[in-house]
Amino acid sequence: MQWGIGFCGALLVAGAAYYKRSLSFSGMLAAVVMGTIYFGAGNAFWFGILLLFFISSSLLSKLHHENKAELEATYDKTGRRDAGQVFANGGLGMLLVLLNAIYPLEIWGYLFIGVMATVTSDTWATEIGTLAKKPPRSVLTGRRLPTGTSGGVSLPGTLAAAGGGALIGAASWLLRAASGMPDHSFLLLTLAGLLGGLAGAFADSGLGATVQRMNRCTVCGREVEASRHCGQPTVYARGWRWMDNDAVNAASSIFGGIVALVIGSI
Repeated sequence: MQWGIGFCGALLVAGAAYYKRSLSFSGMLAAVVMGTIYFGAGNAFWFGILLLFFISSSLLSKLHHENKAELEATYDKTGRRDAGQVFANGGLGMLLVLLNAIYPLEIWGYLFIGVMATVTSDTWATEIGTLAKKPPRSVLTGRRLPTGTSGGVSLPGTLAAAGGGALIGAASWLLRAASGMPDHSFLLLTLAGLLGGLAGAFADSGLGATVQRMNRCTVCGREVEASRHCGQPTVYARGWRWMDNDAVNAASSIFGGIVALVIGSI
């Protein structure tokens, strides 16, 4: 019964997201599989956090969307998430759900909060940061960068990242209580989400500024993630060739999860 409820709930949410063009067809299928596992092998705590991330991120992606069209042309992936993006954002969390189902431990919950806080913080920072009036600065050198450049940070983006992480932490307290899980301090869980999310988001920026694969447009000369820009194929510019945006998301999520676990352990 629980697996059936998870499948129906995931199909309903993913289908609506596909209709609203927040997900591609492959992204919808991946979201159905993921949502079913989150609820079937977990409970409202795991599924609710995933839902909170997905709904909040989808809504923010539509915020002043017409102003983001030019920036999206520089990204490897657009706001309409495919299966790769879905698994990059929620795949680690799904693994933790399964680990908890097989061998229940409190550490899986803290890691999960940090992982989901990271993907939420990073997404919120990107969506809000690109709307900032002032250009971002390099997370490494502090120099000004063009809006949307990998490795750039801004005050609005950082505040958004903090808000996203804190929301995941605070919601985890409520969802744990609703699921009948062991009680934890509201402040502790909120802090784990806040610091885990911020740490993961800054790790994402650091990786983007150093080892993420970046290409150069042969027409305008701009450094971009996309394989095509200005209607022409781009050429390799820097970074590790295998380190695309999905790999950066996964690596930063692991770091954010570890930070949240350390906060919980202390």
